[in-house]
Amino acid sequence: MSLAFKKETFRDDYTYQNSPEAIKRFPFPFAEDTYMYSVNIEPHTKGPVGAVTEFAFDIDEHYVAECEDKAKTLALDAGRYQALPHMAEAQWDFLELTMESLSNDYPDLFLLKKDGLLWTWENKPLGIKNTFTFGDSTSFDMDPMEYMGRQVQGDFVLLDQRNGTLYADAGFITSQADWSLAFDVGMAWHEWHGPVPQVTKLGVMDRALKFLMALQLGAPVRRLNWTMTINPRLDTSPENYPLWGGDRNKVTIDNVGELVHLRVELQSLFRLPRSNAILFSIRCYLINMNELTTSARWAKRFHRVLKSLHPDLVEYKGLTKFKDLTVQWLSKKDDGAEVALGTHP
Repeated sequence: MSLAFKKETFRDDYTYQNSPEAIKRFPFPFAEDTYMYSVNIEPHTKGPVGAVTEFAFDIDEHYVAECEDKAKTLALDAGRYQALPHMAEAQWDFLELTMESLSNDYPDLFLLKKDGLLWTWENKPLGIKNTFTFGDSTSFDMDPMEYMGRQVQGDFVLLDQRNGTLYADAGFITSQADWSLAFDVGMAWHEWHGPVPQVTKLGVMDRALKFLMALQLGAPVRRLNWTMTINPRLDTSPENYPLWGGDRNKVTIDNVGELVHLRVELQSLFRLPRSNAILFSIRCYLINMNELTTSARWAKRFHRVLKSLHPDLVEYKGLTKFKDLTVQWLSKKDDGAEVALGTHP
């Protein structure tokens, strides 16, 4: 798809929208007509040309606008970036991985030159150029994780591996789906995921932890997660709930198509070389019901998924106030015909 960056907003007047090309590459997460949590992890290998999985970190038409929204969120709440002191080495791992990936995969947009430990980084879309000494904390006026967290779409958590589990000990979080970095930083794996319903009974988090503890360098993995939100808002944090929570009461049968959005996270995990930490990358994609139902296949499948969703998941994902209206709206797009397995549009 063409990387013509759009001027748009994810708050206030909400001018965000997807081009036809962006709709086609949207990571629709439902391969069948029902949904329940599972360990849906696969290798994060190079995907098809143009897909959101083509490269390690996806850059798309929303890049500049999303980075601008990150800056606004951080200006209002600097606590969206937090790192415990022992994560300093992992931060440089994060900077190296993101700089090398972007410069290799998008050489027309990002440049990285190395002269020993003296590195020069150029981000053309954002107009950033810096020369710095790799590993020297005085090279920037901010931490390495914050520096690059501002320049890559999505959110990032650094997981420290110790005591037989993983700890969320650093994070750059500006587009989370109703969870708080300030609350979760320093938590162990099962503490962090404790609120998720059904997973204890199903053993999902135990299996995921066992898998990730054995994650190897150079063998990243990925999965898709999803929820729904009203308006194309990236920052749906508990801290700012008064700014967005009431929007759930604004949905009517007449505005479902415009207001109700499917929110999909492409979650990728990378073992880091020096620190042995794990980078948890959470890239958010938004699509409203009008855009999603341009695919008749997606319209039918999503109607069936929502209609049959377990009540615990409806409550956990915050869908209670608008789920039935959305199912009613989508029902008009579903003729009952069988839809073959697969997520393609």
